Amino acid sequence: MDTDRRDLVDRAREAGVQLVRLQFTDILGVVKNVVIPAHALADALAGHVLFDGSAVLGFVRSEEADVYLLPDPDTFRVDPPAGADPPVARMVCDIVNPDASPFPGCPRSALKRVLAEARAMGFCIDVAPEIEFFVFERDRAGRATVRTEDQAGYFDLAPGDVGEDVRRAAVLELLAMGFPVAASHHEVAPGQHEIDLAPVDALQAADLLVTLRVVVREVARRHHAHATFLPKPVTGINGSGLHLHQHVWVNGQNALADGTELSAIGRQYLAGLLQHAPGYTAVTNPLVNSYKRLVPGYEAPIYVGWSDASRSPLVRVVSAPPDRVHLELRSPDPAANPYLAWAVTIRAGLDGVARRLGLPKAQPRHVPAAADAERLGLGRLPDSLASALDAFRRDSLMRDALGEHMAERFLEAKRIEWSVYAAEVHAWEIDQYLNVY
Repeated sequence: MDTDRRDLVDRAREAGVQLVRLQFTDILGVVKNVVIPAHALADALAGHVLFDGSAVLGFVRSEEADVYLLPDPDTFRVDPPAGADPPVARMVCDIVNPDASPFPGCPRSALKRVLAEARAMGFCIDVAPEIEFFVFERDRAGRATVRTEDQAGYFDLAPGDVGEDVRRAAVLELLAMGFPVAASHHEVAPGQHEIDLAPVDALQAADLLVTLRVVVREVARRHHAHATFLPKPVTGINGSGLHLHQHVWVNGQNALADGTELSAIGRQYLAGLLQHAPGYTAVTNPLVNSYKRLVPGYEAPIYVGWSDASRSPLVRVVSAPPDRVHLELRSPDPAANPYLAWAVTIRAGLDGVARRLGLPKAQPRHVPAAADAERLGLGRLPDSLASALDAFRRDSLMRDALGEHMAERFLEAKRIEWSVYAAEVHAWEIDQYLNVY
């Protein structure tokens, strides 16, 4: 056993860990795990944990099921003890073939490929995600509802309620696990909260966000509440977003900035984010429900534009001291698979740099109507999952960012999702039509 693996086994023993969660996601971003006893950690670190990939959406057919979990030692974290139970550790894993090559259905490997392309261009990419979510009550039977007693608003310091308790407890647990929590606060809608992470390497940011969603839901359950990352759980109020603050570095210097303005690279990277926005929206906004958030009248962007003077566009240039000027992409939502969302958006920015794309004019502070958007030359983001899937299919660069295997299985799964939704008779149709026709 090499020194690094031996050190990690010793750390687990010293922490009293008895179980280790080997965590990974499927293509749709659903978190999976295999739990092993701590004494099997050395074998796991050597890539000896076999599992049936055919049981995970999008991975493989049954005759190709042998794949392995390869834990990343840098992701080792010990969960705070729950009561008298012994500590449990968790590690994020890559999915590999029997010959240890990256498995083409592994979302984490897709992001690693894109980050390798960035490094080949001389860039290091950091991401700081801001993730929003709702905390709702459960009924007496323990079923999740969309009710909340919380009537607070943006940044309010409201009287203590279960939502506030959940957010505070989740942040404390994340801090105990070593998460770089930058801030947390109440969001605009009743029951809506936000947790912000500080900028870290893009791969680490995706690993952290996947675990953050698990922790928040577990904490909510312990408070007899339900935390949801569904983009738009309630009609008539703001939906939840996943704002991505992207930082690009060259030799430790901010590649996006020229003083307090965007550099040439910054303008090209931003142009790439804009040009490929329709193509990556299916990945950054992957649910039928996602498009109930991307509608006029709320804070979520619907037009493909940018600004350094408004908080409402698709991409906001965050003005700050030169070492902190960066880009905030505001369309993604918290149901997205972070590995794939990072992969497609970073690849879009890199394409802008590689092709030296020109940046269109900034959009004005307010774009009140579709006619104004058309006059200003602002395109619109896809308005449904079906149209987003069509745009993704047409954008070869976005498909390439995922890889052929993953892109095809993503499209297949999402087309099925849309077909089921389109064939379903919904309550709105009954309420609207039953007594009229």
